[in-house]
Amino acid sequence: MTSTLSTAEDAIATALAAFVDAGAIAGVATLVWRNDEVIQTSALGWRDIDGGLPIERDTLFRVASMTKPITSTAAFMLLEARRFALDDPIALWAPEFSDMRVLRSPDGPIDDTSPAERLITFEDLLTHRAGFTYGDFHTGPIANAYAEALGGDIDSNVLPDDWIAALAALPLVDEPGAAFHYGRSTDLLGLLIARIEDAPLEEVFRNRIFGPLGMEDTSFTVPRAKRLRRAAACGFDDSGRLAMLPAPPGGTAQFERPDDMLYASGGQGLWSTLDDYLAFAKMFVGRGVVDGVRLLMPETVELMTSNRLTDSQRAKSEMLGMPIFAEGHGFGMGVAVVVDAEKAPSTPCGGGVNAVGWPSAYGGWWRADPNDRSVMIFLTHNMVTLDQMAKGIGLGVYAAVHTFQELASGLSR
Repeated sequence: MTSTLSTAEDAIATALAAFVDAGAIAGVATLVWRNDEVIQTSALGWRDIDGGLPIERDTLFRVASMTKPITSTAAFMLLEARRFALDDPIALWAPEFSDMRVLRSPDGPIDDTSPAERLITFEDLLTHRAGFTYGDFHTGPIANAYAEALGGDIDSNVLPDDWIAALAALPLVDEPGAAFHYGRSTDLLGLLIARIEDAPLEEVFRNRIFGPLGMEDTSFTVPRAKRLRRAAACGFDDSGRLAMLPAPPGGTAQFERPDDMLYASGGQGLWSTLDDYLAFAKMFVGRGVVDGVRLLMPETVELMTSNRLTDSQRAKSEMLGMPIFAEGHGFGMGVAVVVDAEKAPSTPCGGGVNAVGWPSAYGGWWRADPNDRSVMIFLTHNMVTLDQMAKGIGLGVYAAVHTFQELASGLSR
């Protein structure tokens, strides 16, 4: 075991160190697990560029949209408890959504709408087919409407019930069920979970997932005693050089989340570590069981990880103008899923048929592949704006993820 781990560390660490040395990423932590053993782990570069603090195995990262699969799992736990059904209208728990309207054009006037053809269901939220979006994806009035009504994507001063009401007052960008539109669906799902359980979302997570799995470092707010372990907000200046940022770009999150903030983003709000996220991701290899702890029934995991998009919806799904699922991937309920291993690229997850994952806008990436009982995790802070990405700034992280996946896949066979 010692020689295998050493060889794995040398191969992946050497390759990824080149990205750190070139200034493509500030630092990265990686882990490969297979058949109940960690066969690779590495920690490279800096969690604080200015302070010279290194990345370590227990460094805390904002995992951003890697939060979504956790929120979706909590929802499926409530589904198993028969608190709702997939085809139930969310209006049963949030009557605010009883009378939705749809924009005639996603970037058109905010008042140019027509009545929605049907109610939004829980499955619509879980598959991002509810008609919600992220404001930053648009150039029309809906962009400002989202920002003004909902506050920051991660940290918002809007109270949960007010946030739900504010989202319900905005028009949808498409008919419920019509198409995949990545956006605030999972944030709303998280707030509905909290409403159903009559408890803050983090408390629900702690009781149902974090506590049973021993995920002691995963939370929406990093306790004071752990703050020195955080990776700082690392991004790039306008010239493309690595830089420390005062907070994630775009006003999405505050430098320090207030202790009394009640809004919790089930779509992108969590901090976590390699080992904590491993504990969660193993559920997809263990058919709902992690180290003897059952979160979900096998048939529920199968439902969650089966592609729900039609061929047309897969072909038309885009993010920032780029196709997401047309080549090899589909989307289940909370995770991307590989439907054609030969055509599936490294993002969203890659791997064998039925492998799952969902990456982070901050550069994090993971995959659970039941074919070889493996989990791979890549964590970094690569915080860039859409304008910077359009200029080619900060894109080196994707090459780093691809390199890690290729080398790690070789180890997992």
